[in-house]
Amino acid sequence: MTIPGIGPITASAIAAAVPDVSMFRSGRQFAAWLGLTPRPHSSGGKKRLGGISKQGDGYLRRLLVVGATAVMRMVRKDASRHPWAAQLLERKQVKIATVAFANKTARVAWAVMARGQTYQPVSA
Repeated sequence: MTIPGIGPITASAIAAAVPDVSMFRSGRQFAAWLGLTPRPHSSGGKKRLGGISKQGDGYLRRLLVVGATAVMRMVRKDASRHPWAAQLLERKQVKIATVAFANKTARVAWAVMARGQTYQPVSA
């Protein structure tokens, strides 16, 4: 619950849905399991990434996106709290940036669970 965008409901849902975090090798694999990674449409060495794959647990994905939406609303008011998200909002549309933040949140959640530590925000 110390991760921005994850409250008690999301934390308990992740704890209930993920029995063993060691079944994922990385945070990217965990985010892909949730369906939060872009679907590739690549050929000939040219990378083309589409929308999210939407595979996996829709309830967890929805909770993470709703939490990321709440964080993005605060970022739009005060950009100094999450500079990465503020820079992303300058380049991308709000909904795309929100899903990207949800992806990042899922990766951070995996790292916290895999290491058995609490979230420590990086100071700017």
